[in-house]
Amino acid sequence: MDAMILKQLFATALNRSKDMNAIVKRLERFNSAIPEFCTSHWLLRIPLALLFIQMGLMKLPIDPAEAESYGLSVLVWWVVALGELGSGLGLIAGGLFNTRKIPSWLGDTLTRFSGFTIGCITTGVIWIGEPESFLDVILYDNLHVFMWVGGLFFALRGNRA
Repeated sequence: MDAMILKQLFATALNRSKDMNAIVKRLERFNSAIPEFCTSHWLLRIPLALLFIQMGLMKLPIDPAEAESYGLSVLVWWVVALGELGSGLGLIAGGLFNTRKIPSWLGDTLTRFSGFTIGCITTGVIWIGEPESFLDVILYDNLHVFMWVGGLFFALRGNRA
C-alpha cells in the first residue's frame, strides 16, 4: 500500500514539474519577444539633469545674502551653483558623447564625474538640513534621496547603464 501511494505522489510531482517547465518556457518566450530598450537610461538621465540645471540657474547671479541665509560662504555657494549647472549639462553631454565619432571613454568619464558631483552636492544639501536621523531622510526627504541615488547610479554605471 505504501509503495502505491509513493508511486502516485511521484507521478503527481513529475506532472507538476512538467507543467512548471512548460510555464517557464512560455515566460522565457514571452520575455524574449519584448524588444530591448537600450536607451532607457535617458528616462532617468534627462529629469535628473534638468533638475540640476534648474537648481544651478536659480542660484545665478550669485547673491552673497542668499549664501549667508544657508550659512555658507560665497565661495561654497559659487561652487555649488556651478557644480549643479555643470553636472546637469555634463550628464546630458556624457550621454550624447556615446557615439562612434567620439571615444567612448570620454562620455563615460563625463557621466561618472557628473554623477559623482550630483551625489556630493546632494549629500551637502541633506547635511545642511540637519536631519534628526537617517530614517528621517529616507522617509521625508524623497527628492534629495532620488537625486542622491540617481547621482550614485550614474557615478557607478557611467554610460553602461
